[in-house]
Amino acid sequence: MAITFGSRTPGSGPTDPAALSSQHALRGKRRREAARNLAFLSPWLIGFGVFFAYPLISTVYFSFMKYDGFSAPVFTGLRNWDYVLNHYPFFWQGLRNTLWLVAVMVTLRVVFGLGIGLLITKVKTGAGFFRTAFYLPFLAPPVAATVAFAFLLNPGTGPVDHLLGGLGLPQPGWFTDPGWSKPALTMLAMWGIGDLMVIFMAALLDVPKEQYEAAELDGASALQRFRFVTLPNISPIVMFAVVTGVIQTMQYYTQAIVAGKVASGIIGGSGQPFEPGYPQGSTWTLPQMVYNLGFQRFDTGSACVIAVILFAISMAFTSILLRRRSGFLANED
Repeated sequence: MAITFGSRTPGSGPTDPAALSSQHALRGKRRREAARNLAFLSPWLIGFGVFFAYPLISTVYFSFMKYDGFSAPVFTGLRNWDYVLNHYPFFWQGLRNTLWLVAVMVTLRVVFGLGIGLLITKVKTGAGFFRTAFYLPFLAPPVAATVAFAFLLNPGTGPVDHLLGGLGLPQPGWFTDPGWSKPALTMLAMWGIGDLMVIFMAALLDVPKEQYEAAELDGASALQRFRFVTLPNISPIVMFAVVTGVIQTMQYYTQAIVAGKVASGIIGGSGQPFEPGYPQGSTWTLPQMVYNLGFQRFDTGSACVIAVILFAISMAFTSILLRRRSGFLANED
């Protein structure tokens, strides 16, 4: 009996008109679904391209160009990078200041915000008043809040140093002292802790009470209940607060430059020369350098170099935090 290999039964296989019609219909359905999904995603895709992808690509492009914002850009290779990393006198000091603020300010804001949220959730009477009192400073405009804080901490006329002197305590120079300027900015950030307080309060009130009751029955202390019940439940919120705090602090600009201006006596309008970083470069931050190089010195190429470095550091911090979240958050396994 002869056996024919590769033979197909009539009415089956890819040559069958019914099967081909079904395949074409399936492909058409998939294309329509893809087009519909793309239509729904189009607002986000347009926004991502216009406000993120294009500026990022342009920043990287101009970092290799000599460009002042007026004349045509000229390719210079790594000259801008060499200038910023090896010859720009303020870069490394500004980088150290920015990393100091990230490490200290973000940590204290998260700890302080969580502590205030815990205290207010335990208050039986007047909780609404305390919530309002702690949240109101966050609503103050950054410039107005910084100016007020600088006058309060003025070593000559500020009430804070007068109070410390009356108590026999040291009277720091605050924003006029290089050793105290960054701690003073940190105090300002902690004063406006209302945003984190509200977020942590919402998370704390969402922790199941049954878990606290079970822990109490097992004889767990208050510290053990916080460690083994509260933290595991609010760990996603802690992660959110840390990551957003790092990103915001890497963009720290307004408070530092306003505090330096007020402390140096330059609080007027235009026409008054002012070099950011007062006192003695202790409040220099990377965003200030981007503005100083790009809009005051018209060195757009070097400003783009610092912007790229700022973006890279922010991404590195965020990636490390997300990868090592189990080091300070509850294990999700």
